[in-house]
Amino acid sequence: MGHINLTYIIATRNRLPFLKITMERLIANLQSAEEIVVVDGNSTDGSKEYLQQLFEDGKIHQFISEQDRNQAHAWNKAMLMARGTLIKKIIDDDVFCYSAIRKCKEYMLQNVQVDVVISNDLSSTTGDHTKISKMSRLPQFEKWRQGLVPSFTFGDVHMLIRRSSIALTGLYNTSYVMMDWEYSLRISYIGANLVFYTGYNALNVSHPQTVTTMRDVPFITRQGKRAQIFYEYAGDRSEITRWSKIKIFVGKTLNYAKSKSGTDCSNEGAPADLDIIYDHFYNYLSQLNDDGNFTFLSSRPN
Repeated sequence: MGHINLTYIIATRNRLPFLKITMERLIANLQSAEEIVVVDGNSTDGSKEYLQQLFEDGKIHQFISEQDRNQAHAWNKAMLMARGTLIKKIIDDDVFCYSAIRKCKEYMLQNVQVDVVISNDLSSTTGDHTKISKMSRLPQFEKWRQGLVPSFTFGDVHMLIRRSSIALTGLYNTSYVMMDWEYSLRISYIGANLVFYTGYNALNVSHPQTVTTMRDVPFITRQGKRAQIFYEYAGDRSEITRWSKIKIFVGKTLNYAKSKSGTDCSNEGAPADLDIIYDHFYNYLSQLNDDGNFTFLSSRPN
């Protein structure tokens, strides 16, 4: 494989029904000069074997399966394995618009000073998939780029990052459960060159198997307060959990110990009509981007 301009990275464990849908879409949309890197956390539900076969068939380009300390650890491994000029994180049960991602890719390749591109995104649940909400951090981005606030938060589901910029932004903080929340505060606080795309790169999907940070609110609150002080973040009435959709690996908790409730985010109970639900999500996201007139907003107004 020659020069790679974009690496898609995936970190997963025991999410096979969702993973299959995501991988089929990703592989179908992969272009030349792009690669797929998958880090599996030693899955026991068939995911490891499924991914190994894709690797042997040449459909994914790099693959490892081994135990991880936590989610940030897994994602960091994937980022370090990436060979592309740009990196796009693909979460195994969320939905992505690859035409919108390509627009962001081309923009970043043409504007080499840009470190990170983020976008608007959408949110829905498998339990009520026809109800899709639009989400945006554009108002917070506007305040930040005008110098009114030193930092702001955003989710990483729609983020593209330049691989060489990791020397500036760093990797995920493995001590933080809300890893993308801390990461967004950090990279905005240090003045990374962020660009906001007003289209929609992704759709966040919640479902009964999603294990969120609400399982240990006091712990997350303590982490949040530390980050707020360090990054001079005053908050903007958005709950910390809204901007971080944490999928804890099976058998892990927020403190990387045994779950107090014993709840396992396994595949049990995955909706029988999962393909229909995700077809609706992908079609909605694609149509929204096809119908819209979107633009890129730079870090500092001209």
